[in-house]
Amino acid sequence: MIRISAIGIALLCALCVTSCSSKSKQTSTASSSEKSHLPVAADTAAAIVPLYAKGYTVKYLPDHVRLVDIHDPQKENGNTFHYALVPKGIKPAGVPDDYTVIETPVEHVMCMTSLQLSNFIRLDACDCVVGITSTRHLFNKEMNDRLKSGETVKIGIEGNFDNEVIMSMNPDVIFISPFKRGGYDAMREIGIPLVPHLGYKEMTPLGQAEWIKFIGMFIGREVEANEKFAAIEKRYNELKELAANVKKRPVVFSGEIRGGNWYAVGGKSFLAELFRDAGADYFLKDDPRSGGVTLDFETVYSQAESADYWRIVNSYDGTFTYDALKSLDPRYADFRAFREKGVVYCNMREKPFYESMPMQPEIVLEDLIHAFHPDLLPDYKPTYYELLNDKKTRYFR
Repeated sequence: MIRISAIGIALLCALCVTSCSSKSKQTSTASSSEKSHLPVAADTAAAIVPLYAKGYTVKYLPDHVRLVDIHDPQKENGNTFHYALVPKGIKPAGVPDDYTVIETPVEHVMCMTSLQLSNFIRLDACDCVVGITSTRHLFNKEMNDRLKSGETVKIGIEGNFDNEVIMSMNPDVIFISPFKRGGYDAMREIGIPLVPHLGYKEMTPLGQAEWIKFIGMFIGREVEANEKFAAIEKRYNELKELAANVKKRPVVFSGEIRGGNWYAVGGKSFLAELFRDAGADYFLKDDPRSGGVTLDFETVYSQAESADYWRIVNSYDGTFTYDALKSLDPRYADFRAFREKGVVYCNMREKPFYESMPMQPEIVLEDLIHAFHPDLLPDYKPTYYELLNDKKTRYFR
């Protein structure tokens, strides 16, 4: 793997960044474990086989070399990115020329999104993360402590990265979101592998959560990643089954009007599936799109005026009530979900929505089932979403 200049290495030493390998339950060094270099059949607990995620595939070669192909889950004919994950100390054979070789386990990474960070948080691997783009609405104590100590740094935002700061931290890998704003051309000149993380493009909750396995491959925690995802999958499917045969499926719509446009998502989206699994029908369930949808107020009103519930996620500064919602746009009061107190709400200022929610789809599903069908979970206390009332909503940790 290409490394950066001697200056960057010297800066790294001065910063004394702690290796994430100290927490790993899977030692991958040649001296301590021959097991990690065996063919995958010899260690099936560490085999990464995506079941729901559509954005990456894994092929195993001898010596635990993994050929990883990454592509946009929403585009069948989009670009594919190729990487060969090779255990340190191994000279791989049979790796195609168009695959970028990365030695594993990597010790230091940078994340461009909260979704990527959520994988490391769930794996208790924050000590691997030496750079992030934003600290807005960051709740995780360990990450905040690392930012204060300088073990993790802010590297700017997409389109305006600070390459000097990036080089000073000497990451092994930078996880990127190549279909967003970009700004990666200058970063490529540094010589650090840029690896797309396309969990945000997945169209199902379990598909998005399964990117924890993807991260597990890079940091040598495949067993832990498989175990954690298996627990997520089990609980999610139990809850899905609980809501599968409800007698009445309420209709729910989502979003708010901003700048004259109402931003929602299509009927083939991650969110639409969450509503469906929670025993509800999304108001755009027949829309064939999987990504964002821009609508005007009149279109939304014509389709959602009589909907039972309205899902809202925002970062309102203060106590969010029905009066506060109406003050944003008086027309909101015309929706049935407003009149009958059917707003299902999450405030990102109070809850770790982006940094934790992607890796807790089972908890999000439980929140929604409790809101739509409270009789199914009568004693449940919500974590992210709860019905809005005229009292300040609380975050139950």
